[in-house]
Amino acid sequence: MSGSSRLAIAVFVLSFCTAALWLHSPLALAEDNAKLRILCFGAHPDDAEYKAGGVAAKWAEQGHHVKFVSVTNGDIGHWQIAGGPLAQRRSAEVQQAARALGIETEVLDIHDGELLPTLENRRTLTRLIRNWKADIVMSHRPNDYHPDHRYTGVLVQDAAFMVTVPFFCPDTPPLKNNPVFFYYSDGFQKPNPFTPDVIVSIDETFDKKINAVHALPSQVYEGGASGSEAFMKDIPKDEAGRRAWAIQHHGGRYAAVADRYRDALTKWYGKDRGKSIKYAEAFEICEYGRRPGTEELKKLFPFFSP
Repeated sequence: MSGSSRLAIAVFVLSFCTAALWLHSPLALAEDNAKLRILCFGAHPDDAEYKAGGVAAKWAEQGHHVKFVSVTNGDIGHWQIAGGPLAQRRSAEVQQAARALGIETEVLDIHDGELLPTLENRRTLTRLIRNWKADIVMSHRPNDYHPDHRYTGVLVQDAAFMVTVPFFCPDTPPLKNNPVFFYYSDGFQKPNPFTPDVIVSIDETFDKKINAVHALPSQVYEGGASGSEAFMKDIPKDEAGRRAWAIQHHGGRYAAVADRYRDALTKWYGKDRGKSIKYAEAFEICEYGRRPGTEELKKLFPFFSP
């Protein structure tokens, strides 16, 4: 082989390797630098949809990258069926909900009601956050009523520092920048009540959120683990009637968030608009991870008019 041939092959190999490295480095996202990457954990296949579906749709409409992860498969979350058939059904439901919101979704294969804050699960969530290259991570607060909710919050907290530690899960490259971690809103008062650091109007994406809620019939129209035949007697059977029922009952939840935190809405949107917002989702900054100021929060939630 001639010297020129060997040089040509060497140049080709070097170029190939350089391209491969580039594709797996942050520089490969240079054209997408302005787009945020958001990862929302829910304990079950419906939790993130209920708590962050509206803001997820807003991010998605702006071209940001949003993924919901259900940490358990929801396989006991129904009063009438359970096991593999229910897990498959609920996975299909959140896939449809994700299409309604314009986002991605994933369901982990951990049994409903059996989530524990183990080292294995900490590694799983750490890898998920790293692989998504998350700027924002959301989860339940660790004083929620449901053990799966609480332990999802604990696992996300435990991952909040570990995502930047090089020799924890060394098979998955650590993040160079710690994400900002947020909690979903809830009404629990002890040991400390929820405090809204950011509250977002979802009036503009309310229809998409209801479409996502409508895609979860095992929970919404059949009552999930707390359902019964008596519960289902009061639910309309036709699609239009069910959607109207979801608007009334689930819409009431998001209207209650707006009313409860009306002062926070006027802070973020101004007095006039803040008073007129009907539906909202609220989030509290976790003490772990990065602690953003107001200006950074406005970049992370780019929905507030100047």
